[in-house]
Amino acid sequence: EFRLAVVQLQVTGVKADNLSRARRLVKEAAGQGGKVVLLPECFNSPYGTNFFSTYAERIPGESTQVLSEIAKENKVYLVGSIPEEDCGKLFNSCAVFDPEGQMLLKHRKIHLFDISVPGKIHFQESEILSPGNSLSMFDTFCKVGVGICYDMRFAELAQLYSRKCQLLVYPGAFNMTTGPAHWELLQRAAVDNQVYVATASPARDETASYVAWGHSTVVNPGEVMSKAGPEEAVIYADILQYLADIRQQIPITTQRRNDLYTVTTVPESTG
Repeated sequence: EFRLAVVQLQVTGVKADNLSRARRLVKEAAGQGGKVVLLPECFNSPYGTNFFSTYAERIPGESTQVLSEIAKENKVYLVGSIPEEDCGKLFNSCAVFDPEGQMLLKHRKIHLFDISVPGKIHFQESEILSPGNSLSMFDTFCKVGVGICYDMRFAELAQLYSRKCQLLVYPGAFNMTTGPAHWELLQRAAVDNQVYVATASPARDETASYVAWGHSTVVNPGEVMSKAGPEEAVIYADILQYLADIRQQIPITTQRRNDLYTVTTVPESTG
């Protein structure tokens, strides 16, 4: 067993404030026994296509340097997403640090959030962001698969991760339309893959141009273990033991009909 902590951060337009608030809340999470700590999508920046270019940084850069320090100070695995600039392109990227402060991986959001619900929301990430092209996993107390927000809607990604991972983490920022409709439902679909799922949302700010739903959550295969409300909070869940039992009792992993259907991944070209 190990304790997972999810920090539902109140994100403002002042980057320095976001970084210092993250530092304080990760310290609090570690003090409560958190070993793996999740920060929200774009934790250092307001969420929106008009903000990404202003707040974007290289990786490594200022914000990821702070993440590295926080991970090392608190001896935790730390997951945090920021807008990234690289060679003139912008990405929505999630960096993961180990308890020594070393960066283990950088996951670039694979699926860009381009949706249009008439009368409710229109949002086009692809106007400014480029997509990532690879799956991302790291080892802690278990193997962890990383996605960002809209990546959560693509079942194939979770299926591929579930072959190797016990936990999937998604920094995300669903809105007031998609949040109540699908946020928890998509996570509870973990029952299909027999994994834990943890999501980290920014806290809700009614004055923001993009109002996040909040409700950061941890689920096991079947039920919600821990869930925040709309306001800034840290939530916790002790995970692992249940999974081994459930995979043994309902052995879907060995009962799949790979002779009839299979989900595959294409290795990223190095060209």
